[in-house]
Amino acid sequence: MRNIALKLIYMGTAYHGWQVQKNGATVAETLEKALSSVVCHPVKVTGAGRTDAGVHALCYVANFHTTSTIPCDRLPLAVNTRLPDDIVVVKATQVPDGFNAIGSCLRKEYTYRIFNSRIRDPFYVNRVWFYPRHLDEGIMARAAQQFVGTHDFAAVRSVGTETRTTVRTVYYFDVERRGDVIELRVCANGFLYNMVRAMVGTCVYAAEGKLAPEDIPAILAGRNRTCAGPTAPPDGLYMSKLWYEEDVL
Repeated sequence: MRNIALKLIYMGTAYHGWQVQKNGATVAETLEKALSSVVCHPVKVTGAGRTDAGVHALCYVANFHTTSTIPCDRLPLAVNTRLPDDIVVVKATQVPDGFNAIGSCLRKEYTYRIFNSRIRDPFYVNRVWFYPRHLDEGIMARAAQQFVGTHDFAAVRSVGTETRTTVRTVYYFDVERRGDVIELRVCANGFLYNMVRAMVGTCVYAAEGKLAPEDIPAILAGRNRTCAGPTAPPDGLYMSKLWYEEDVL
C-alpha cells in the first residue's frame, strides 16, 4: 500500500468547499471519484484544510493510500483527464506511511484579494471581493499587524468545527495594494473556522473608521465575535502556500 501526496490547484466557485458533504458537490468528492477511476479501487483523500464553499486554492495538498503501481509521474495526467477544468493535479509524490496532508502541515498561508474600485471588473467575478468605497491600505496594514503573534483568536472565528483550543500563532499578516487590487497575505500555524475572512473584515472596518487598529488587541482579549469586523465573502480567499518537511510541493 503506497501513500501518495498530490499537489492541487482549484477554483472553488462551483463547490461547497473541500470536505465531502451529503448535499452539494465538493472538491474532495470530485477528486476521489477521479482517483478511484484511475487506480481501480475506492479512494479516501485527506486534505490540508477545510476550505469553505467558494474558496480557492493556488496551492493545496491531499494524500491517499493505494495498491496501484502507476508511477507518480503519470498520475497527474491520468487523473486530470477525469477531473473538471477547475481542479488540476500538478504533482504526485510517494510519501512515508505516516504522512498526513493536514497533520504533517507545519504552517499555512492564505491570500485575500479585494478589488477596490468604483467600477467592477467582469474578469474578477467570483475571484475577489468587489469593494467600491476607497480603502486606505496603510490603515489596513496597521490593523493587520495587531494580529501577528500568539493570541486567542476566538473573536475572529465563526461557530462551526470544534477545536481543543482557539489559540493560534500568526507569523505575518501583510497588506499590499497593486493598482485597484489589495492583497492581504496571512501565515499561521493553523486557522479557525472563517478566521481569515473575519480578520480581513476587521481590517476593512479599521479602514472605514469603525474601529481603530489599536482596538484589536482588546477585541482579541475580549473573545467576543460581535466586537470584530464582519466575515468577508469567500470569493476573494485563496489558500496560497503550505509548508511540509517532505518535498511534496
